[in-house]
Amino acid sequence: MNLKVRLAIMNFLEFAVWGAYLTSMGQYLGKAGMGTEISWFYAIQGIVSIFMPTLMGIVADKYIQPQRLLGLCHLAAGLGMVALCMIGEFNAMPDKVVFMTVYTLSVAFYMPTLALSNTVAFKILQNHGLDTVKDFPPIRVLGTVGFIITMWFVNCAAINDGAFTLTIAENSSKFQYTHLQFLVSGILSIVLFAYCFSLPQCKIEKHQDNKGKKSMAEILGLDAFKLFKSRRMAMFFIFSGLLGMSLQVTNGFATPFITHFKADPALADTFAANNATLLVSISQVAEAFCILLIPFFLKRYGIKNVMLLAMLAWVLRFGFFGLGGPAFPGVTLLILSCIVYGMAFDFFNVSGGLFVNAECDKELQASAQGLFMLMTNGLGATIGTILAGMIVNHYCHWTEDGFLVGEWQTCWFIFAGFALAVGIGFALLFKERETK
Repeated sequence: MNLKVRLAIMNFLEFAVWGAYLTSMGQYLGKAGMGTEISWFYAIQGIVSIFMPTLMGIVADKYIQPQRLLGLCHLAAGLGMVALCMIGEFNAMPDKVVFMTVYTLSVAFYMPTLALSNTVAFKILQNHGLDTVKDFPPIRVLGTVGFIITMWFVNCAAINDGAFTLTIAENSSKFQYTHLQFLVSGILSIVLFAYCFSLPQCKIEKHQDNKGKKSMAEILGLDAFKLFKSRRMAMFFIFSGLLGMSLQVTNGFATPFITHFKADPALADTFAANNATLLVSISQVAEAFCILLIPFFLKRYGIKNVMLLAMLAWVLRFGFFGLGGPAFPGVTLLILSCIVYGMAFDFFNVSGGLFVNAECDKELQASAQGLFMLMTNGLGATIGTILAGMIVNHYCHWTEDGFLVGEWQTCWFIFAGFALAVGIGFALLFKERETK
């Protein structure tokens, strides 16, 4: 099989695992009595990203080939997701501590795979003489396709009286409202575990210094932190962390926000209010197209302008949500919000990963990708999600029917204002290398 196709399949499964629950989990948590803890569930992804991607990057750089480690992490993550489904199956209102503990263990092994899958793709492409900037985006776009397909599946799939159906009509048994979304994720993760062991080897780079001795930092694989000695790289990582504060906000609250319109009898039957996950999937469709634009934008405009476009897109993402609604013409603003998400996410995450890969020595690449994950999906996402949860819980509340209602417009405008402030700061402080 063609090498690029094999890597595309890997990316397809990598993000299909995440797409099964990432945007719909909030709706299940609200119905399972854990609605006020939504921000903490998403913050956990950030908390484990503070150390797990860096730790696994160290292991991949020095001890276990990245493609094998990727598979082992998915096995552990997949088993955890299956366990979550079983907990939800036997208890409509699961014990919060037990549920959150199992969830934490699962995502602790999944989050490092986001960086590891990049490392595997980059190393295999480089080992076969291919251009990562040119050849990686078309491969990565299949990851977005996988994310979209599982979002559509959990939005439409339902089990009624033991019979499986696919529907876009209102149905409280849809996977997007139930524990079965975790089962879908777990099965796909275990499939990817098996697939990883069929990928080409990524041999570990061996490096010896002149004295034959290594510092403690080198032994622990903490070399990547020396990148902070460069003002330009330090600014890049710091602003990556600040922008990372926006990453999980809409993942956690977009579907509860759109679904809450069902509490209004005049809007209860609108397509958008009953198919929040399907509507939000437009974000991933836009993401798929934007990935293909990255090589052009990076080579023509450079990392600074690409990141600035991402920050502007985040402002529009939140602003359109604040102005939109499920009925025409407000639904067009929700759709526009989903469209600009493609640029907001890709021009930040994918371009940032390519930038870090190009700026680092080969022996540091996996560790540096882990550091990028730490700053974005780790520190940034953790702080941002917790603060966003505090804002939403202050202005909104859960009803007995399981709807999160309140002053949503205020929340979205606060998030938009923050993204705008980060963009202005980045424009003033980050200096791009002037060589071509």
